[in-house]
Amino acid sequence: MNKTVVIDIVGLSSNLIGEFTPFIKQYVSNHNIATIDPVLPAVTTAVQSTYLTGKWPAEHGIVGNGWYDREDCEVKFWKQSNKLVQVEKIWERAKKEDPNFTCSTMFWWYNMYTASDYSVTPRPNYLADGRKMPDCYSHPAELRDELQEKLGQFPLFQFWGPGANIKSTAWIADASMLTDDKYDPTLTLIYLPHLDYCLQKFGPDFSNISKELEEIDKVVEKLVKFYKKKGASVILLSEYGIVPVTTPIHPNRLFRQNDLLQIRVERGLELLDPGASKAFVVADHQVAHVYINDPSVTEKVRKLLETVPGISLILDREAQAEYHINHERAGEFVLMADKKSWFTYYFWLDDAVAPDYARVVDIHKKPGYDPVEMFMTSKARAGYKLLRKKAGFRYVMDVIPLDATLIKGSHGNIKTPVQYHAVLITDSKESDENRIKATDVYDIIWKHLKG
Repeated sequence: MNKTVVIDIVGLSSNLIGEFTPFIKQYVSNHNIATIDPVLPAVTTAVQSTYLTGKWPAEHGIVGNGWYDREDCEVKFWKQSNKLVQVEKIWERAKKEDPNFTCSTMFWWYNMYTASDYSVTPRPNYLADGRKMPDCYSHPAELRDELQEKLGQFPLFQFWGPGANIKSTAWIADASMLTDDKYDPTLTLIYLPHLDYCLQKFGPDFSNISKELEEIDKVVEKLVKFYKKKGASVILLSEYGIVPVTTPIHPNRLFRQNDLLQIRVERGLELLDPGASKAFVVADHQVAHVYINDPSVTEKVRKLLETVPGISLILDREAQAEYHINHERAGEFVLMADKKSWFTYYFWLDDAVAPDYARVVDIHKKPGYDPVEMFMTSKARAGYKLLRKKAGFRYVMDVIPLDATLIKGSHGNIKTPVQYHAVLITDSKESDENRIKATDVYDIIWKHLKG
């Protein structure tokens, strides 16, 4: 099979390619660019799983970055096991056809316990005293130690949160090249998250994101030149584009005001109890799943949602089939926000009793996605907390604001203008219309592997 690399430049859309991305702009002029019609939901794990299986969420089961586990009665976000993707992945097919085929997956999601030969993914160490230490997980296990010996500790706190910056993306790029030098895999999948941060914070506002565009352009240039020198076929793509937004929607607060949520109070703070709620919402950018434990409130829920400004789609089970998201993990209703809105997980009505996890970076405890984790209430407060850490005292890095209006960019809506669609850049023309379906990406990768 032909050596191939797929470089996932998260958030890249055609409206961003220009003055501040000189390498990508020049590269596009000598190659072919197509836009990718969004998959519902247009979020990281669902899109990646669609690209790597050629199937829709209704088949592979990844209905969002997280969902409600009806057996555990828990909302689970950002899980890592590749077994959650319920159909065959492209590397599994390739191994059947060519016993010499190998694959490296560098930070693509569901990257643990996979049949991919070489993999690295974020995985902090949670210590007994409550500390969270930056780290990553790899297969084979010794790869993690080799990479961190050469590149330094994986910069987890620059991968997500208020400290997110180019360091984590550059580390991933360098780790990918070192892994390639060591193992020479047939297929390499590289995840570059850098633009995700600035675009959600500021939207596609060049006055605020030009530096980040220049930074990612340099990383992409370095990778492309490295792999071209090795004779690899290079595919550049993205998962979604990010649109400007102005309005957060708080469906859980609406449900609470209408006696649908069950709230527990612990230590004076409020917690959502999904398993005891009649209905609740799992928010994920511009898409949300509505889970209903008490079928008798189904019509009440629908009527409430129909009154909410900013919700453009309310999909019941029948309607979900049309959008390829009718999977058992999906909610009884799937919601899509309009182009200017997005969904929060917020369920409290008074910030004074918000749960303790609301003010920290905690992607696993929150019953929904929280982009406000990229902001910080006060650098001085964060500095004080770090001093406590260095002095050996217990501390809680409670520096995340509770103001959802800070967010200026989001994704997930599939009816956005084409300039905000994900892009695919290849050596060959993939479609006469320069527009493809998300499921077509699988076939395009396969075609490049077959040469």
